Amino acid sequence: MKVIQAILGSLYRIWFYIWVGVVILILLPALTISISRKSWYPFFFKLARVWARMILYGMGLFPKVRFDQKLKKGANYILVANHTSMTDIMLMLHVSSVPFVFVGKKELAALPLFGYFYKRTCILVDRNNARSKHGVYQASKERLEAGLSVCIFPEGGIPDNPVDLVDHFKDGAFRMAIEHQIPVIPMTFYDNKKRLPDTFYIGGPGKLRVRVHKPVSTVGLANSDRLSLRDDVRNTILRDLQEDRN
Repeated sequence: MKVIQAILGSLYRIWFYIWVGVVILILLPALTISISRKSWYPFFFKLARVWARMILYGMGLFPKVRFDQKLKKGANYILVANHTSMTDIMLMLHVSSVPFVFVGKKELAALPLFGYFYKRTCILVDRNNARSKHGVYQASKERLEAGLSVCIFPEGGIPDNPVDLVDHFKDGAFRMAIEHQIPVIPMTFYDNKKRLPDTFYIGGPGKLRVRVHKPVSTVGLANSDRLSLRDDVRNTILRDLQEDRN
């Protein structure tokens, strides 16, 4: 039985990589045009949401989103969620109708097709380079001033320990939110780890449940409050995952 599950899981993973590339090729002309000017990013974002949904539905993954409070059009947010799977990117695009820019690791820019658009539309960070981290703040500031939101997975990557519900959060997202006095939107991704984890031979279709928590205000907070803000947001997501497990 385990052998059959491993074979099916491996085939599912291979289909994921193929389908991601196929969808990019289908949308390639429109995507290429949409990144030719910075001012056209909202158009790219709409296409990216179409891309994300095509991938999710093509994989048999069906999002089910619960909003504690709807996101306001035209508002700026720092969007954060627990990082569990490659499907986190697609799910975040599905959930947020508010245009945002991802902050993500530069290694993904090396991926064929996906990497071409990733490095031209996202804010890339080398987490081992202090200068790169400083550049993230400047690039994020420019995007926020342009009316976009920013999405960061505060764990800095998918946790190495598969048992951990949530890894430690880095404080960059919360420092940024306080600096710009904009709300943080915590999101809980319940099922991504089960549907498409890092383990190659595990995975399969099903529901992807998401809870979008109420905005956490940063008005009046100072940089010295960033760690308590970070811990409060992490605990919100962690408690949610623990309750769901029980």
